Amino acid sequence: MTATTPAPNTAATTITTEPCPLTQAQLDALSRQIKHWGKALGFAHIGVADIDLSQHEADLQNWLNKGYHGEMNYMASHGMMRARPHELHPGTLRVICARMDYLPPDAGFASNLTDPNLAYISRYAGGRDYHKMIRQRLKKLGDQITEHCKTLGFNDTDFRPFVDSAPVLERPLADKAGIGWTGKHSLILHPDAGSWFFLGELLVNLPLPLDIPIKEGCNTCVACIKSCPTNAIVEPYVVDARRCISYLTIELQGAIPEEFRPLIGNRIYGCDDCQLVCPVNSQAPVTAETDFHTRPALFQPELITLFNWSEALFLRQTEGSAIRRIGHKRWLRNIAIALGNAPANPNIINALEQRKHSDEVDDMVLEHIDWAITQQKQKAPQEALSRKTQRVIRAIQKGLPRDA
Repeated sequence: MTATTPAPNTAATTITTEPCPLTQAQLDALSRQIKHWGKALGFAHIGVADIDLSQHEADLQNWLNKGYHGEMNYMASHGMMRARPHELHPGTLRVICARMDYLPPDAGFASNLTDPNLAYISRYAGGRDYHKMIRQRLKKLGDQITEHCKTLGFNDTDFRPFVDSAPVLERPLADKAGIGWTGKHSLILHPDAGSWFFLGELLVNLPLPLDIPIKEGCNTCVACIKSCPTNAIVEPYVVDARRCISYLTIELQGAIPEEFRPLIGNRIYGCDDCQLVCPVNSQAPVTAETDFHTRPALFQPELITLFNWSEALFLRQTEGSAIRRIGHKRWLRNIAIALGNAPANPNIINALEQRKHSDEVDDMVLEHIDWAITQQKQKAPQEALSRKTQRVIRAIQKGLPRDA
């Protein structure tokens, strides 16, 4: 979510470490072997980057100074360590960046957004939580590297895996490693894979050969900026998280500001709109990992059905899923907004009224339920989707017919 425009070199990286005994030929061969091992572990792309992110420090600080991180205090709590992998894990010389595709089959983007009575869940979250799974595979990769180096007489290999779980600028690193270029929505894009993939990093103390970055391919396209429902992409490459639906429905702890509620539509967990309109995603492959396939209970689900889930059922249906981290109350908060945005329907009002008397709601949830009831009572029986959502649907139908 930070800008990627080059900034002055504010903190040159100086590392003091013992020289690696491996020859350049051995390191070159090891790099090729790492990519082979990575593919066998399910990674679609492995790249190697150096650890100099000094050009991003000024942009990161500027993003934080503007408060664009919202309530994500962890973004600021480690200072510039995010741009200094060698401070995060002393001895680090390279970062092995890994990509794992997650686009599920039968994504049904357009059909989901077209029906405001259905809940839209960001497609990365419909299956198993990726954090632990990818981290385990990165650890296996690190173990393979360690064992290989031992056969070459080097016993001091050191590594540390990360998956969206530590203060590291993973997207600039992926950019440097040739995983893709940074799009204007701040996500990494690859010409053959779009942006439907997770990133993971393995910090290592080996001076592996570097991969070549991919030249940016966005050119003059601004589809993602124009299509963001809440205008969260405040300028190319810069996202104000406080306006982003993913932040509002996942990271924000309390009430969602009223100005954004009508713009959220039926998106109850995350938002994919900036990816859906991106022409690069027309080439994106479907994931080979069945764990990332959408669970039956979360496939084109009815809003009322999800709203009626008890906390026990919510925990059961989201076990092992990233969705579980928001908890039942924020789940109800998000769905209440979507129900308020749905076409007028007495059944929706009944569901909202009944939930008000549940002992599973608190004052925060009640506020959103009352807002939704007011919205339902004020609108005509069938109101049209927002113009932006209609444009996104047309873009999906034209550019992503397989996934529409």
